[in-house]
Amino acid sequence: MDEATNTTEVKSGTRIEQFKSRPVTDNGRKGESPVAAEPAGPPKTIFREYFESAVVTVIMALFGMTFIVQAVKVPTGSMQNTITIGDHLLVNKFIFGPGPLLSFLPQREIRRGDIIVFKYPGNPNNPLDDQRPDNIPFKTNYVKRVIGLPGDHIEVREKLVYVNGKPLPEHQIISRDHDDIDSTAELENNKPLDIIDDPPLKPGETYNVYFSENRRLDSGFDKVVPPDHYFVMGDNRNNSADGRVWGFVPRDLIIGRAMFVYWSYDESQPFNSPLDFFTNSRWSRTGTMVR
Repeated sequence: MDEATNTTEVKSGTRIEQFKSRPVTDNGRKGESPVAAEPAGPPKTIFREYFESAVVTVIMALFGMTFIVQAVKVPTGSMQNTITIGDHLLVNKFIFGPGPLLSFLPQREIRRGDIIVFKYPGNPNNPLDDQRPDNIPFKTNYVKRVIGLPGDHIEVREKLVYVNGKPLPEHQIISRDHDDIDSTAELENNKPLDIIDDPPLKPGETYNVYFSENRRLDSGFDKVVPPDHYFVMGDNRNNSADGRVWGFVPRDLIIGRAMFVYWSYDESQPFNSPLDFFTNSRWSRTGTMVR
């Protein structure tokens, strides 16, 4: 039945109101209009479906790499044995996100003992060191452990680190680096340190640091960490160019916190066939949490 078009006039005092009858559907019930079917578009081709999926994947990956996680590779032995040369790490960029910290988000301030990834700030004491192609200031990624927070007084005396006058509790392990035996065998540095003496843990010691039995540790660092800066050191204390050499890390150069090893590869081994990829990969380190 077609929509009714009759009107009815009702006189109430001096006002005349007009009412339009409600539409009537084919089933006889008022107030319900038939739903028009959506026009069917042309079917998507396989190419279009794959293209749209690829675009969405790229956008999500770029968003994640920009704001959430980043993959980095460890090229040096300054964090042996905590992190091994050839480890590929995932870095949590969100946890130290810029701006005010929100309680309902998994964010927090940088803490002493955190292993962070940051852009190398440069060495004002030795500008020639910054001319190396693998050591470009504000571009090359470094991985170190946070020792000093803004305002801390840091003093290094041989194996001990003092923070605000108190010795920092660190589990000290005596080890032997492979270049202690042959300093020309650079590829040998890819191997973990040999443990000579690993004493029992003492209260408060939450991470390991390694010292060579054949090397004397440099002393004499005695400074206060400036505001919005951090003092960092490598766990391989005899073989680490860190804050003792080039100073402090500005807050805006810190990328995030190292989370875990998603893949590790021993580049010191020869690669003669695709099978070497599997034999040279350190599968036991896959999924290892960085602490």
